[in-house]
Amino acid sequence: MHSFRLFIIFILLSFSVQSQNKTLKVEGIVLDEAELSIPYAAVSITSKYIGTSTNEDGHFYLELSKKNELDTLEVSSIGYLTSKIVVKEFLELKEKVIILKEDIVSLDEVNIMNPQQYVKFAFKNLKKNTVSSVHELKILNRFFAVEDDKAKFFVEHYLKIKDVGPRGGIDIRRIDILEGRRSEDYRTYKDANIGRIYPVNFMAKIDPLRRGISIKDYKWTKIGDTSYDGEDIVIIQGVNQVQKRKNYLDPVLYIGIDSYKVYKTRNKASNVVYIYKKNDEGKLYLSYHNHYTKRFIDLTEEHQRILKTTNEQIKLSKRNEVIVLGIETDKKKIDVGNTYVYRTKMEEIDVNYSAQFWDTVNLPPATDYFKKSVKELESNFGIPIDTQFELVNK
Repeated sequence: MHSFRLFIIFILLSFSVQSQNKTLKVEGIVLDEAELSIPYAAVSITSKYIGTSTNEDGHFYLELSKKNELDTLEVSSIGYLTSKIVVKEFLELKEKVIILKEDIVSLDEVNIMNPQQYVKFAFKNLKKNTVSSVHELKILNRFFAVEDDKAKFFVEHYLKIKDVGPRGGIDIRRIDILEGRRSEDYRTYKDANIGRIYPVNFMAKIDPLRRGISIKDYKWTKIGDTSYDGEDIVIIQGVNQVQKRKNYLDPVLYIGIDSYKVYKTRNKASNVVYIYKKNDEGKLYLSYHNHYTKRFIDLTEEHQRILKTTNEQIKLSKRNEVIVLGIETDKKKIDVGNTYVYRTKMEEIDVNYSAQFWDTVNLPPATDYFKKSVKELESNFGIPIDTQFELVNK
């Protein structure tokens, strides 16, 4: 089955190479009026289900066909007015920069409901406000393992999932891992209890919209207001009054005051983030997710000697990114196999590796964090990341 899938990928890649003269490479940067980059802005041709998000540095990259020249590229981000430009006009710009203007919002406290009511209506309207029919998401899943703030290992998967959105609960129906690659593994603590659930499953498990919330167990407070695509948003934070020791999962919800759509969620510390974008019907689906976790473990005398340190503890951390590259809602076109990976680390999964695939797949621009982490990986023994991919992956 894997060999057949790999054959199909190579056929598609060959066709892509033959059709390069018909491909439009659309890349640029999204800035605010102070010329600061805007991360995770949605960049899309909404009516065609074509889109991406800017990376942490505001850069974006899209491969379109000639037939998209006259389509409208929409750029939107929470807190800014949506910008629209025809693809052909954007390509003719000397500097490929899109400036978003801040949408200043100050909601009158008298005119908004009790924060708990917004949360109640947001969960009540989840099915109506999100893509809740069966759909397929194409995903890039990136994982870095870090020891004492230096990257020691990297693994990346290209996969598809079959899902029904937040209403489906914490279990994703199917996960199909098509391609993968990893770096050399320079970790001292490979067996540390960190990252034992496959990241996409972990993403679903801790998502406040998927796992559900006992609303009455939380104290809900409005902590700000903003806007998205013409709708005012109230930012509401919940603090669990029952399980106070699990407050790292206390949610912050960005809720539209008219539609009750949840455009973004994060935890209080902002080390768990979910961002959603609209389809052409105005329904939301996941666009981007990241989570960052860390723990400290005691060092034995032997490990102190190996690491040449007198520190009694070492900080282990992981950073995972889930970047949604595309969505398919036509049930006839959905084709997702099933790889059982729930309680499996990413590096333990046997995945196809094709250098040609990674050279040609439409990847988002590298973030500064990604570049920094790759540089750290290369510095361990001076081995370039591409060489590591060639030596480690088969």
